[in-house]
Amino acid sequence: MKISDRDVLLVIDVQNDFCTGGALAVPGGEKVVPAINRIAQKFANVVLTQDWHPGNHVSFAPNHPGKQPFQTIELDYGTQVLWPTHCVQGTTGAEFHRDLDLTRASLVVRKGFRRGIDSYSALFENDKTTPTGLLGYLRERELKTVFVAGLALDFCVRFSAEDARKAGFEVAVIEDACRGIDLDGSVAATHRSLGELGISVVSLEAFL
Repeated sequence: MKISDRDVLLVIDVQNDFCTGGALAVPGGEKVVPAINRIAQKFANVVLTQDWHPGNHVSFAPNHPGKQPFQTIELDYGTQVLWPTHCVQGTTGAEFHRDLDLTRASLVVRKGFRRGIDSYSALFENDKTTPTGLLGYLRERELKTVFVAGLALDFCVRFSAEDARKAGFEVAVIEDACRGIDLDGSVAATHRSLGELGISVVSLEAFL
C-alpha cells in the first residue's frame, strides 16, 4: 500500500489505563504499540488522541451511587456506558504508553475533558455535534484518507472512523493495530457498521 502526503494516521488513545494493568484495560492493549510504531514510519501526517477526563466525569461509574461499571444511564444526548474511573487529567493512567513513539505526531487531540459529556470519537463528542477541532485540522491540511489504529476497536476507533467517513474522508481501519473490549457483542457490531459505511479494514501486512 502506497502512502501519500494526503494520508493521515490517526492513533487513538494508546494510554496506560487502556493497557494491561490499567484502570480500563483493553485485552492485549499494549500489543498495538509495535505495530503502530512501524506503520507510523510510513506517514508524513500522524495525529494522536488522548482521553483526558476530569475526576468528576459523568461517564465514571463511581460518580453515580449504586451504579456499577459497564451499566448504562440515559443522559440528554442518549445512552451512556458507565466506565471505571480512567484517564484522569494529569495522572499516570492518562499518559501515553511509554513505548509509543510520539516523535512523528504533528498534533495531539485531547477529548472527554468536558465533565458532562463523554467523547469516543476523535472528531465529535457523544452528542454528535460538539467538535473536537480535528475535522477542521484535517480539512485545512487538505488530507484525504484517514487510517485509524489504537484503542479500543469497538468504541473510540469505531466512532472516529465512522465520523471521518461521514465527513467525507476515505477511511481505513488497521485491524491488527487495534484491540477491542467486546462489550455485549460490540466487536461484531463494529465490523457490521464499518462494512455498511464503506470503511476499509486492512492489515499491517499491507504497509510492509
